[in-house]
Amino acid sequence: MPQAIIKLNEHEDRVLNIVKGKYGLKNKSQAINLVIEKYEKEFIEPELRPEYIEKLKRIQKEKPIKIGSINDFKKRYEE
Repeated sequence: MPQAIIKLNEHEDRVLNIVKGKYGLKNKSQAINLVIEKYEKEFIEPELRPEYIEKLKRIQKEKPIKIGSINDFKKRYEE
């Protein structure tokens, strides 16, 4: 397993301590791993995740809504 020596400022260290305490982790390494895991799920290439592909397939099966002209669009969606 790769190891790294990282430098944290005071704020980053505090955040890791909060994560560590909130989730009952034993050390900051586990806290860093948790933060990375959460970041990955939230931000990194969601279009490649299987659940995203399933969502796209469901959307493609839906019947499209015919809007017509821009005036029809305005009538439908503007109050």
